[in-house]
Amino acid sequence: MSSCDDWFDFRGKVALVTGASSGLGEHFVRVLHGRGTKVIALARRVGRLQALKKEIDSVDASIDICACDVTDSQSVQKTFAELQSRQCIPHMVINCAGVAVSKPFVDQTESDWDQVLDTNLKGAWLVSQEAAKLMIASNQAGSITNIASIIGLRVAGAIAPYAASKAALIHLTKSLALELAKHQIRVNALCPGYIQTDLNQAFLASAAGQKLLQRIPQKRFGSLKDLEGPLLLLCSDASAFMTGSVVAVDGGHLVNSL
Repeated sequence: MSSCDDWFDFRGKVALVTGASSGLGEHFVRVLHGRGTKVIALARRVGRLQALKKEIDSVDASIDICACDVTDSQSVQKTFAELQSRQCIPHMVINCAGVAVSKPFVDQTESDWDQVLDTNLKGAWLVSQEAAKLMIASNQAGSITNIASIIGLRVAGAIAPYAASKAALIHLTKSLALELAKHQIRVNALCPGYIQTDLNQAFLASAAGQKLLQRIPQKRFGSLKDLEGPLLLLCSDASAFMTGSVVAVDGGHLVNSL
């Protein structure tokens, strides 16, 4: 086994990140690139991916961008066929593509349900399946990290499809961990709590957001940086004996008393 000094040295490794054009996915591309990883960034918004590559990858070609709709099996299969033809086999996959629709349950539509479940759950299933096939065919060990949520472990109002998708993603993680362990492919779930981003800053600063803050034992919202260590743990050899694990990063929110 390698020493702990080598665990977080990702030079020579390939990481595939979905939902890479914004939010957590974009941040994880930056983090992994900064550790020396070759990153394959997937998203539908190619313009955003091109801007990201231009910003942080001006020296070498360590970021590849691919237009991919994770809800479309043909799009996902085409992406992985291209990777296989180039002998570019991911060592780690981070399923980060996700959406949410916030409205009362009785006002939610079938299209709301389909949009959220197709992206958050079906997308992770499609990408994980193609990645696993490629890893197995190449006899390469690897890891899959599904970005779930504490909402998959407890619920909140007005986001029933999102809660259902994340709860199902957690159980999918465990199912895949069981099946893929014999192929030396680890599958774990990272469950962020309330993380400050550009999109939710206004809400978190509002009266409703400040009321929510009082439910968090650490009395603060998380930052994107708070997710870096847990992500690198799950992607690295430091977690070699972890599979089917569900790691919450939430400032203690889940253990707050009812």
